[in-house]
Amino acid sequence: MALSGSEVEVLLRHSSLRVTRPRISVLIVLADHPHADTDSIIREVRAMGVDVSHQAVYDVLRALTTVGLVRRIQPAGSVALYEARTGDNHHHLVCRDCGVIADVDCAVGPAPCLMASGDHGFVVDQAEVTYWGMCAHCAAAAS
Repeated sequence: MALSGSEVEVLLRHSSLRVTRPRISVLIVLADHPHADTDSIIREVRAMGVDVSHQAVYDVLRALTTVGLVRRIQPAGSVALYEARTGDNHHHLVCRDCGVIADVDCAVGPAPCLMASGDHGFVVDQAEVTYWGMCAHCAAAAS
């Protein structure tokens, strides 16, 4: 899902965020590297020739998450991970062995995962479902 700098600028402006080189770079990295941790994002942004501090990237991720351009996920036993795929209520498959993560769309039709058996008065607008198992590579290696 490669994004150009001009496409990212439009997204930032539409979200009422200032257009800065670190913000553009982080969004471009996340478009190319879904489910990235902060250290990986910093490394990729610096590889693009952008001089950023750890704190600057943390601040960018917080701002992008707040406006909904980035989603933060944290499967059990994992550090926080970030992805640019937002607003579609997708879920994740996580390999118990190697930790690889894959996106999986919500069930087809009305989103049954949004219909909690007991909502305790909450207005539910998103569900986080994590499927755990072994990826094809790890399953083949185990057999």
